[in-house]
Amino acid sequence: MRTTVHGRVILLTDWGNTVALSAPPTFPVQSPQEPNDRYERDDRRGSIRAAQTVQLGPRPFFLVEDMQDGALKRTLQQCANGPFRKSDFSIGHRGAAMQFPEHTRESYEAAARMGAGIVECDVTFTRDKELVCRHAQNDLHTTTNILATPLAAKCTTPFTPAVLDANGALVTPAAAECRTSDITLAEFKTLRGKMDASNPRARTVAEYLGGTANFRTDLYAGPTSGTLMTHQESIDLFKKLGVKMTPELKSASVPMPYDSDGDGVGDYTQEAYAQQMIDEYKAAGVRPQDVWAQSFDIRDVRYWIAREPAFGKQAVYLDDAETSADLPGAAELQSYRDEGINVVAPPLFALLDVDGSGTIVPSAYAQNARAAGLGIITWTLERSGILADGNNGYYYQTIDPAIEREGDMMSVLDVLAKEVGILGIFSDWPATVTYYANCMNLK
Repeated sequence: MRTTVHGRVILLTDWGNTVALSAPPTFPVQSPQEPNDRYERDDRRGSIRAAQTVQLGPRPFFLVEDMQDGALKRTLQQCANGPFRKSDFSIGHRGAAMQFPEHTRESYEAAARMGAGIVECDVTFTRDKELVCRHAQNDLHTTTNILATPLAAKCTTPFTPAVLDANGALVTPAAAECRTSDITLAEFKTLRGKMDASNPRARTVAEYLGGTANFRTDLYAGPTSGTLMTHQESIDLFKKLGVKMTPELKSASVPMPYDSDGDGVGDYTQEAYAQQMIDEYKAAGVRPQDVWAQSFDIRDVRYWIAREPAFGKQAVYLDDAETSADLPGAAELQSYRDEGINVVAPPLFALLDVDGSGTIVPSAYAQNARAAGLGIITWTLERSGILADGNNGYYYQTIDPAIEREGDMMSVLDVLAKEVGILGIFSDWPATVTYYANCMNLK
């Protein structure tokens, strides 16, 4: 809608903003090489960390207002006027993947603007053994536009359309598999990121590339966005954004050692892969205390502890348990601590339970991990869609009976922070965690 105020043309947008068209704003260009009121030096080597203004948007306020009346809601309401600052308690999971294509420049920048103090690059490698940011080595067919490009011919498994019967019932789902190891770094950089999704009923590539969940959006997955990143580029960007870094070394989809000729000389081993990731931080002058290296493979964590102890000190051992029955017990958790592992990261459900009165409480796993002296990080908030439907899947499986509304997410955060004592939490929309962390004065 257009209107005019004092001779200035104003646009009223669907996002609730007003934009003055007659006098477009200009912004000073500031070099990050020279400290001023927007930048600060933080170590003797003079690395620059941006002092960014945090922009939370409306979602955290919606969640707080949706909470059941009580002391926690009143406390959170009192923080509504801010100010808000970035917090290491708020970790950008693949960036801000609820709305931005994961592991893209745009997603990382959005996470930093929402106050994530730590941002994640999942690390894998290309055919020429260069490190890039992808959640899995074999996800290009669902997270990029590769199938709509000539590089589709290089995919491990080409696109196969769905087979439907005469009544339209699905007989065989559409399929494809495209790996970063199928292409070179130069080829990888020609692709564009998209929301991680596919349509199992697809008969064409265009249909297959759809399927985005209804609580997400494709608004930021256009032909001029979705900028893919190398691991080194993510380091450079994170330094400029003033955030710490949590790279996750992903399991390879190809046999390791990779590119082996059988003589054992010069092979790309798992150890070489793990070392290459750390070497890129060292080459960039990043302090070990600003890096939280992660892996689901305990051998990677052991390698960093033994070979790169400065980085291994806060290396994170991820737990991919599917249910509570798969979680390690007290003795195993203690064994992690005994061998030098300091931080574990189980899924959210592993840390929570519901008592006889229907109250969310710390789980036995959470109590055992704390008793073993382990620091705890958890994942992933804002990844389950609408909570009030009562069917919240993987992340809320142990506490679903206690989840009745969207605002209950803030109650979950409160138990994790105050009773479990987590160090931080991954979120697909970091603004939610940033709001809570600022209100509770979590750094």
